[in-house]
Amino acid sequence: MKILTDIHTHTVASTHAYSTIRENAFAAAEKGLELIAKTDHSISTPDAPHIFHFENLKALPSNIGGVKVLKGVECSVLNNKGDIDLPERLLKRMEIVIVSIHSVVYKQKNKADHTKTWLSVMDNPYVDILGHTGRNGFNFDHDAVAKKAKEKDVMIEVNRYTLTKENQKEVCRSIILACKKHGTKICLGSDAHYCDSVGDFDSAIALLKECGFPEELIINRDAKTLMEHLKNKKPYLEFNF
Repeated sequence: MKILTDIHTHTVASTHAYSTIRENAFAAAEKGLELIAKTDHSISTPDAPHIFHFENLKALPSNIGGVKVLKGVECSVLNNKGDIDLPERLLKRMEIVIVSIHSVVYKQKNKADHTKTWLSVMDNPYVDILGHTGRNGFNFDHDAVAKKAKEKDVMIEVNRYTLTKENQKEVCRSIILACKKHGTKICLGSDAHYCDSVGDFDSAIALLKECGFPEELIINRDAKTLMEHLKNKKPYLEFNF
């Protein structure tokens, strides 16, 4: 199995990341990737760029060093109503939208509340991906969330950085198996904060193989499959590739 796109990467615009978009793209090209997404943190996290950053993403080219570049965002969940931290006028301009729970924004509560939060998030039509759902402390009903993600055509991310923490691997396994059970689409993301981590999917691929996860449900396995998915979900956008 080879994954040819990385749709969760950070740049120096998220101030605890250390590479530019150009460095990320050239690192992706060296590894044979076809596409990356620039998904810096949205405005409620302490390291986030100013909202002007997201208003001006049109200034970025759609191809850097031979690698396609999606202009996106990693939003934070604000509450169990599913509110997220970027206004609709900008969400509808994003080519890809990840929504994640970040503990600096959303405080840990209980399983029922976390489940309600994820279910509510997916009612937002601009949400494409639930990010790093396997993080410790934010347990939820995996079956219920995977089932609704299937209904709403939302991908659930297998996050490479989450898998660097051994005690979170089993949580990720359970989420993957719930997605397999319900036929839920997933994606792999490096969550790279430095360019050398772009396209690093070895641990995620190994876990998917252990779970016997069907490759056809991995939507970012290549740029063609990913773009077909996004164009179908976002008919209001004009992609440049």
